[in-house]
Amino acid sequence: MSEQYSTFRITDLAESERPRERLANLGPQALSNAELLAILLRVGVTGENSVQVGQRLLQSFGGLAGLHRAAFEEVCSQHGIGPAKAAQIKAAIELGRRLSLESPEERPAIHSPEDAAALVRYEMSALEQEHLRVMLLDVRNRVLDIVEVYQGSLNTSQVRVGELFKAAIRRNAAAIIIVHNHPSGDPTPSPDDIAITRAIAQAGKLLDIEVLDHLVIGGGRYISLKERGIGFN
Repeated sequence: MSEQYSTFRITDLAESERPRERLANLGPQALSNAELLAILLRVGVTGENSVQVGQRLLQSFGGLAGLHRAAFEEVCSQHGIGPAKAAQIKAAIELGRRLSLESPEERPAIHSPEDAAALVRYEMSALEQEHLRVMLLDVRNRVLDIVEVYQGSLNTSQVRVGELFKAAIRRNAAAIIIVHNHPSGDPTPSPDDIAITRAIAQAGKLLDIEVLDHLVIGGGRYISLKERGIGFN
């Protein structure tokens, strides 16, 4: 598909081959990521049609996941992308993310630390500050939501354990997984990480909300404290 767009403007294509018409006739699943982005972008720039601009964005940011992770300002700075188009792209990707969590039959289920890490590993590895998030799970270990609770340097004096369970109680979650990142790129748990894990696990027993794991993300890697037997009795 990319070759046929290399020498044509979108308006030069047969109407049936244009992204919007293809979506209407064949459904969105028939379109490439670049074509879907082209529909959001509507127009291209000098020398590039909208599909080619979409392809360039995907290459620049390493795919849709990279576009999702990228700061709003980074997307705006791309040639041919201003605040309005960047907002449309960010909104569309976020709607897709929320839909995956909203439909029970389509929610990702967590069966292992790898499953949990796969949902956040690459995004959280790119963060420049520490972020602590809580994955809320139902009785079948399907993800109800992923809630950010803290941002900034984390230590035992800053983290209030009760805050980590607020969203779980509101959503009637059966279990949670704690996830935080190390901007240094080294996911090795610190003494504070271990102390926080012990406190969270104990609180979970009192509240009858199972704490399945605590993952530390760094440099595209992760360490599961549960897997290593750290902080869980």
